[in-house]
Order: sequence, then C-alpha cells, then structure tokens
Amino acid sequence: MTPIDEDKSPGIERLYLDFDSFFASAEQHFNPSLRGRPVGVVPLDSPHTSCIAVSREAKARGVKSGFSVRAARQVIPDMVFVLARHDVYVRLHKRILAVIDTILPVAQVRSIDEMVCALLPEEARQGEALALRIKAGLAEAFSPGLTCSIGMAPTELLAKIGAEMNKPDGIALIRSAELPERLAGLDLAALPGISKGMQARLAAAGVADFTALWRLAPKQARAIWGSVEGERFWNGLHGHPSERPEAAKSMFGHSRNLPRDWRTPDRVAACARQLALSAARRLRREGLRATRLTLSLRGDGPRDGGGQAWSWEGAFPPARDDRTFLRSLAEGLSAARREARFAPRAVGVVIHGLKAEREITGDLFGGAVGPGGEDDATRAKWERVSELLDGLRRTHGAKALSFGLQEDIPGGYVGAKIAFGRIPEEEDFTETPVADGDTRFLSH
Repeated sequence: MTPIDEDKSPGIERLYLDFDSFFASAEQHFNPSLRGRPVGVVPLDSPHTSCIAVSREAKARGVKSGFSVRAARQVIPDMVFVLARHDVYVRLHKRILAVIDTILPVAQVRSIDEMVCALLPEEARQGEALALRIKAGLAEAFSPGLTCSIGMAPTELLAKIGAEMNKPDGIALIRSAELPERLAGLDLAALPGISKGMQARLAAAGVADFTALWRLAPKQARAIWGSVEGERFWNGLHGHPSERPEAAKSMFGHSRNLPRDWRTPDRVAACARQLALSAARRLRREGLRATRLTLSLRGDGPRDGGGQAWSWEGAFPPARDDRTFLRSLAEGLSAARREARFAPRAVGVVIHGLKAEREITGDLFGGAVGPGGEDDATRAKWERVSELLDGLRRTHGAKALSFGLQEDIPGGYVGAKIAFGRIPEEEDFTETPVADGDTRFLSH
C-alpha cells in the first residue's frame, strides 16, 4: 500500500470502496486453508465451466476472470476451484456494510463489492487516516485477506478511478489541483464507463489518450456519448459533482449458462420457466405490472454471427400473475423449437414494458375478454393465486409450492445470482441457505 499525504484542502467529497477479488477473497475468508493459494470461483460443478472470479494469488500468476478451468490449470496446475455461493456472499456484504457504517455512513451501494460514502469537510480533511480506520475496522471484523482499495476525490467518478489505480489494498487521494497530470498515464480502457464501443466513438472523434479526453469541451462529450451522460462524465472527470437522477426500473430478467447436458429443448424450457417465475416474483414485490416478455437463446461462437443468437418477444395486457407470463413463455419456446437452429448454451428471460398500477386505465366494459381468452375476473383470480404462492413460499420455504414442476438446475441460484448493479434479496434464493464455512469444491 503506497502511503500518501493527508489532504488539507477542501473539495474532497467522495470516498469509494472497491473490494479486491471479492468472491475469491470471501471463500478464503471463510476457509483459512485457501488463504495464500490461487483460487478460482466457478458457477458450475463442471470441468467445462469458466471462472467468474479469481484470487489475487491467481491474478499474480497470470490467470484472470473468464479463464476456463482447463486454461487456468494450464497456467497454474495446482489451482483450487470452488463453486460460487451467492447467498453466502450477500450475507457477507451486509455484514461489511454494517462495519463500514460504524465508521462512515454508506451513501450508495453500487454493487456487491463497491460502495460510495459522502464526506463532510472534516471527514475529508482526515485523508489517509480515515481510509486506514476503515481498513482497520474491516480487518478486525473479518480476516486480513478480505481487503478493499479506497479512492478519495471530489467526485464519485474520480474516487472510483482512484480506488482502481492502486489495487489490491491501496489508497489513492485525487485532488482537483493535480488534474490532469495525475491521471495522464491512464489508458482509456481503464476508466469506468469507457467500453470498447465508447473507445471506438472516442477514436473516431480523435480522442486516443487521457489528455485528449480531458481537453474535450462538455458539449463535445455530449455529442460523442450521444446523450447527457457525456456531460455528466465530463463533470465527474473534471472534479465537478453532478447527481445522476435515479433510473426508473425498466425490466426484470435473468439469464443462465447451461451445461452441455442441459442444451435439449425440454431442459431449456425447464430452465426458462424458473427464470420467468423468479422475474415475476421480483415484479410483484415492486408492485408493478408488465406488458411484454422476451425469450433469448445464445449458442457457441460469436454472438452476432453464425446463427448463434435468437430471440422472441410476446405482448399481453398489463399483468403480474405467473400464468400470463408462463403462457407467453410457452409461445416463445414453441417458436424456439421451430426456428432456433442450434443447441443453446445460454437462455435468458426478460419481463418488461413495465407499468405502475396508477398508469393503467380500467376497461370501460369490465368483463371484456383479452387476447388470451381471460376476462377481468379470471385475470384477478390468477393474480390471487400467484400472491398466495408467494406468501406460502415466505412462510414455508422457497420450494414449498411451485407453479408447475421444478427441476434442480445445475449450479443452483436460479434467478438469484449476483450481477453488477444487482444484489439479490433474501426472497430470491430458493435453495436452503448454505453455511458460511461449507466450501464447495469442484469435483472434476
């Protein structure tokens, strides 16, 4: 960890925490025998799967997230692979938040392993000492291997850049007066929000490095991004705080990679049903309705070529009941059997076209029959059935009752996997909770 001088000047308003190799570090925290060893976290108990996270020891020896088990073993023959345990990581995340809150209130949770704190002037003046207090508090509550990198800066964007500059276990404080020289050596790909597509846009505009990016005018950034997000990025990069409005929920969806023996039509359908039902439960918890369902399949090879991608979309009156969604999904699955010319390695279901109750205009002729043959009374009945099932799951366990048969999907956690920007709720987990110390090793 590189020491820095404490900040004595005003303007530092955000502290960003980015936990290092979180899934792998969590497994090392709960299982001391894994500490100091190269560890890969995989989603399935299969030799054909890939790492969704790797420990710092594995990264230091050249293995990165996304490596297949086979490729990782070629680099590190003695690498240890463990199965992902999403419910365990969510519980640990909540304990981490509780510890940080005893030192500094957490303003926003950006992902399972990233969070941001707003700093008062007195807190900002503590500089490195405040970051060290947080690190000490975490080390005392957990274990030395569960570390985070911390960035402090005038804006969240700069603080996030600072956290990523000195990983693992680093501290970086970025002052406005140090810009742009402090960041001049950064590759554009290292900046949050600069995807490959955005790099191509920047390159087309003659922006090839950080200095050129810094010299853009706000209106130029807006034109390159094609939206006000360009100006927000410009402000954040130049140390000018600007709040992003809370985005309205636009969809509920889940996807799943399938092992080789689950790429048959019947098993794809079984997985898609569980994904749809999980999305429907989340929709109801938010008090919303949906008007569309999209089913997507992806095969091996490039996503945009070789017939390896297929999708279907169905529409229906504003709904919140499982029966409507499953009937729509059944239409999509029938279309997939006719049209998809490949064995899918991934399936996704998205429920979208969301509407709040206040947005829905009642039918003038209350008993009108909808496209699916149901009148209002029938639709209301099926809504009550879905709500009843939700209640029984809460009181008697997630698998107490189901709308149709439930197959155990390899890897578990259907509809409850952690994704960037989404942390599953307790109600999303349908399996019996896994004990913190119950490490699950790859058996192949």
